[in-house]
Amino acid sequence: MSWRRVLLKASFDTEKSNELIRSGKMPGLIEGALERIKPEAAYFTTDHGERTCYMVFDMQDSSQMPVIGEPFFMEGNAEVYFTPVMDAQELRTGLSQLG
Repeated sequence: MSWRRVLLKASFDTEKSNELIRSGKMPGLIEGALERIKPEAAYFTTDHGERTCYMVFDMQDSSQMPVIGEPFFMEGNAEVYFTPVMDAQELRTGLSQLG
C-alpha cells in the first residue's frame, strides 16, 4: 500500500510521558521524530486528557510505518494512528472524478 499525505496522531500515556519529561528525554523523542518525519506541519496539544502530537507529512510507502511509529510506541507508550489525508486541491480532484 502506498500513501502520500498522512496525518500521524501520537497520544502519550500520561505516566510514561511524565517520566520522559522528568528524565529530560521527551525533547529528544520529539526532535528525533521531527528529523525522521520532516512534517509539513506539526502540532502539540492534549486529546482526551493525554499529551498528543499531530504531524502531517508525505509517506512514500507504508513500509515506513515501523520506522516512524515504533519510537512513539517504545519510548512513549503512545497510541499511534496513521490516517491518509488530502488537501483542498486533492479533494477537488477526487470530487471531479465522481461523475
